[in-house]
Amino acid sequence: MIDKLAALAYFAGWRIVRVLPHKWAYGLFERLATHLVGKDGKGVQRLRSNLRRIKPHLSEVELEVLLGQAMSSYLRYWCDTFRIQDWSASQIQESVTLTRGELLLDPMREGRGVVIALPHSGNWDHAGAYFCSLGIPLVTVAERLKPEALFQRFLRYRQAMGFEVLSIDSRSFATLIKRAREKRLIALVADRDLSASGIDVNFFGFPARMPAGPALLAIKTGIPLVVAHVSYMQNGIHIEFTSVDVSEDGSESERVAQMTQRMASLFEKGIAAHPQDWHMLQRIWTDGDFKENS
Repeated sequence: MIDKLAALAYFAGWRIVRVLPHKWAYGLFERLATHLVGKDGKGVQRLRSNLRRIKPHLSEVELEVLLGQAMSSYLRYWCDTFRIQDWSASQIQESVTLTRGELLLDPMREGRGVVIALPHSGNWDHAGAYFCSLGIPLVTVAERLKPEALFQRFLRYRQAMGFEVLSIDSRSFATLIKRAREKRLIALVADRDLSASGIDVNFFGFPARMPAGPALLAIKTGIPLVVAHVSYMQNGIHIEFTSVDVSEDGSESERVAQMTQRMASLFEKGIAAHPQDWHMLQRIWTDGDFKENS
């Protein structure tokens, strides 16, 4: 019953935010960001801890300023998410700029397919909607949310923008291999995987785990692996692409590990340049760095 009521409240808020004037909607979410920072709940504490690790030289005052900016960016993501389904294709396309976009566009035009790995930065749904608006078939995966009604709502929302969304289960990687061989664009948010199958990496000088999927797809299918970093601009998003060299030496597991570390290093570069847009309110490092306030 509690899950059902939470889902209904969520859906009501989603509907209301869609119809509010632009200034009111974003002003509301900016105030909510300030409120959440003031409450200093577990998610905010975790974000502060994560930001401290990527910007260790900031003073406490500077860190709190960055925390406020990061929560504003995070709430902007949610406001965008609620409203983007009502944007026209031209509105989506005019709100996106690219650096080295040919790393994605050329393989797709040539019928080769590409796997894109992204951190939780900026608005990756906005980026996906942009490429779908260009007629590029996009495949991604998503964790099943609770309650189930909420997961289904997000599934329909992304499908309406042109995404094919696979739930994370034992069959999803086999489907991704198939889609890669069908020359699709595969986009995977890939800066966190604390499961036993995650690949150990050095991330900002500390141990973390990231998924093997992007590197493994590139190795098994021969399609390019490209890191995309999404950051916010005043009136939209900017996406910067960087190619990840495919390792040729060693066993498959060694090659996956090498490529995943390269991916992690590229994530570091983008996140360090735009720390306020990294929406990581969850555990990322594996060394027990964080204790919540009681």
